[in-house]
Amino acid sequence: MKSQKVVFSMPQETQNIEFKQSWHDEYLKWICGFANAQGGKLVIGVDDAGVAVGVVNAKRLLEDIPNKIVSLLGIVADVNLVRRHGHDTVEIDVAPSNVPISFRGVYHYRSGSTKQELTGTALQQFILRKMGRTWDDIVCERATIEDIDDSAIRYFLRKATEARRIEPLSADASPLTILQDLGLANEDGQLKNAAVLLFGKRPLKFFPCVEFRIGRFGKSDSDLIVQDSIDGNLIQMTDRVMEVLKSKYLYSPIHYEGLQRIEPLEIPEDALREMIFNSIVHKDYTGVHIQLKVYNDRLVLWNEGSLPEGYSVDDLLGEHASRPRNKNIAATFYRAGFIEAWGRGIGKICEGFAKAGLTVPVFESVGGGVRVTAMRPKSFVDSVLKSSGQDSAASANEKRCVNETVNETGNTNGNSGDEPKSWPKSWPKSWPKSWPQSWPKSWPQSTENKVLALLFFCDLARRDIAMKIGTTPTSHSLKLATEKLMRAGYVEYLIPNHPRSRLQKYHLTDEGLNHILRQNAEAKR
Repeated sequence: MKSQKVVFSMPQETQNIEFKQSWHDEYLKWICGFANAQGGKLVIGVDDAGVAVGVVNAKRLLEDIPNKIVSLLGIVADVNLVRRHGHDTVEIDVAPSNVPISFRGVYHYRSGSTKQELTGTALQQFILRKMGRTWDDIVCERATIEDIDDSAIRYFLRKATEARRIEPLSADASPLTILQDLGLANEDGQLKNAAVLLFGKRPLKFFPCVEFRIGRFGKSDSDLIVQDSIDGNLIQMTDRVMEVLKSKYLYSPIHYEGLQRIEPLEIPEDALREMIFNSIVHKDYTGVHIQLKVYNDRLVLWNEGSLPEGYSVDDLLGEHASRPRNKNIAATFYRAGFIEAWGRGIGKICEGFAKAGLTVPVFESVGGGVRVTAMRPKSFVDSVLKSSGQDSAASANEKRCVNETVNETGNTNGNSGDEPKSWPKSWPKSWPKSWPQSWPKSWPQSTENKVLALLFFCDLARRDIAMKIGTTPTSHSLKLATEKLMRAGYVEYLIPNHPRSRLQKYHLTDEGLNHILRQNAEAKR
């Protein structure tokens, strides 16, 4: 289409406006890029400074350019002759295309004020997006139903049924039937990428970046203290990540309500889970692994995957529609009751932190992905700063456990001495009035009972137990006592899979607590 008009103002070069002094056929690449993005305008006869210099043979260009656009790009654009400050210029208005457009087999894309040539993963994602599909919807050619973990499917069905987001399935439904019902396998029984990621026995075999890495850092990124890498299926990954965080990286301030032991996580657990869910659902699985860095004062979570097209961080913080990168993974997480389908994830995270009296996390678009920075509680940060320069979370946690006490209302208070300021009035009179110099006379003066009494207050490492009862960590009697308590089921390791971990601590089990209560009841008789 062509027409003529006269204008007296000059537009500025922007993301959607490009100036060229004269026409060359290679500028069809720019038209291709505009069509594949949000559309735009190419102005011929204007220099980079925005000064109209005019074009030669404008009328011929009005004939040639539209024909070349149609024949080489397969689209139609408005080509107009515009008179600017006494000079003829040509404006080419390009509308966004809902199908991928190529120029001589190459796909171009307008991003910001630059034109990019799409290749590899970027091209794959672009074509899928134009087709209304996502990467997780592609068939995984190498995978078969033998690569699916039945226990992961059962875990999902249990969660989804509890959340009332699916109807209970027949007990004899096969894994393939279930995956087909979920849209994760096609009619021919071929598994999609999402099926392998969500329920695969070894997703890492097919996708090398299906990992969630956690690192504990000291004063800088070069000061890596300890790290873990969690892989496996996505449907159970959040549980595994939370287990590792609780056992090695975060602390749970202990308090008691009556005789009930309460250990809330330092970071609001529901909000932290939502952060992890979001990072898994929105990750670009053709990119690198998810990273969670734990510092003395903050947690920094990053996943690869740019924001949805047309969205900014501010948009995500406000009311917005849900536009997940991986539609099938998001749909399965929704059915499992893990996430909502209304774009409320970030709002729930912020609400959780605010309700706990913590600073609301900061969300940023960084390095081709999304970064979330969550500050740790000031009480924890202060304890680290006072811990004689010790940077590890475990050191601060141990310091807290050794020194903390419980008051009558169930609040946890710090105390620089070895003894509690006071004991709850509701506790048995036969229990010690100091810790641990004197013990109930009715209790046998055994190492086992001393260990139980100490663990009643908090989880402790062997060296701390030894210090409190006046022996050494390598004491034979202490070794026998802890082994006996563990065999009886009264005490357990906090990190059962790594008994020799330097972060290892002993934990009083429910059976151990019941044993203490039984001993106290017998002492009263």
